[in-house]
Amino acid sequence: MKSKKSRGGWFRKLLPWLITLAVIALIVAGLAPKPTIVETATVHRAPLVVSVIEEGKTRIRHRHVISPPIAGFLRRVELRAGDPIVAGKTVLAVIEASTSAFLDPRAQAEAEARVVGAEANQRARQADLDRAEAALDLAEKQLERQEKMRETGAASAQEYDEAESMAQVRRRERNAAEFALKAATSDIEIARSALLQARAPSIEESPPIRIMAPVDGFVLNVYEESERPVTPGLPIMEVGDPKDLEAEIELLSSDAAGVSPGAEVSIEQWGGNQPLRGKVSVVEPGGYTKISSLGVEEQRVKVRVDFVDPVPEGYTLGDRYRVEARITTWKQDDVLQVPTGALFRKGNQWMSFVMKDGIAKEHKVGIGRNNGVSAQVLEGLDDGGKVIMHPPDTTRDGTKVTEEK
Repeated sequence: MKSKKSRGGWFRKLLPWLITLAVIALIVAGLAPKPTIVETATVHRAPLVVSVIEEGKTRIRHRHVISPPIAGFLRRVELRAGDPIVAGKTVLAVIEASTSAFLDPRAQAEAEARVVGAEANQRARQADLDRAEAALDLAEKQLERQEKMRETGAASAQEYDEAESMAQVRRRERNAAEFALKAATSDIEIARSALLQARAPSIEESPPIRIMAPVDGFVLNVYEESERPVTPGLPIMEVGDPKDLEAEIELLSSDAAGVSPGAEVSIEQWGGNQPLRGKVSVVEPGGYTKISSLGVEEQRVKVRVDFVDPVPEGYTLGDRYRVEARITTWKQDDVLQVPTGALFRKGNQWMSFVMKDGIAKEHKVGIGRNNGVSAQVLEGLDDGGKVIMHPPDTTRDGTKVTEEK
């Protein structure tokens, strides 16, 4: 009986201490830091593409400015912008000779020199066409080889796509060379008409010069509509083929330094639902100064882009339409990469928090190429490792963390 009372007495004496210890334990547990909830991402290997994005506009590749070969009187121009023209059939303008052309012996000499120059230009354009046809023939043979190799598994889909796009670019270059040759041939006819007019014994026997359309296409602009005296070289109208388009992109010189002819381009924001593929054809060697909308001087370089994909049916893309170009400057198929949201600067060093066993570990990271979304990892992170995205300011090396669910 006494032993039972003794045990009950001891329990009553220990109970306050037990309650005190429990309260202290609860307080300590409540004050102990809780693991920080963080968002994580995985370091992985995948293709990485680095590109620059800039606005630009479309332009007709070959524009032909119609002007009188000699001084004379321009008859009223009936054509308007948007009218279709046919090479060698549509009369663009009619020039009547002026009296002074028959009194000035220089007119005949100038007309003769103009014929010689036009014939030389035609020979040069013929040589350009021959080169373009040879390049197209080579590109088509390479495409045929790539197609056979792809069927046997010896060539990748990317290699085939590159050969296909190159053949399309070469085909456009051949078409452009044909355009230039037709224009040069038309210039010869105009120059010869001017020479016949200059050699006429009198103005009454001098036939008017009919300037014919040099190419198939449309009238783009009409600069002179009314009858009036004109001088050699005065622009009357501008013609071209709206289907022969290219894009002109004005890049910052620092971005243009990483762009080379043949680079892949995605043409976006042109009005259609899907982007159009393109290829850089020319990076102009000289830059120029442009004032930005913020009043800052910028050095810009013009980059010309050939369209690889045709404009889909139901859409129209004309001259000087706004586009947005995404130009590829670097790409690799198998790159160890990390999201840029997991990177932060510490002095001059890139850093990242790696989550391991519920603890945040600070790692120095070597970064290579960066496209703004993912960055190439050169050192400091392992494939498959978990990194903390946008780490809170309270995160330190050794901080307890738990992954967001």
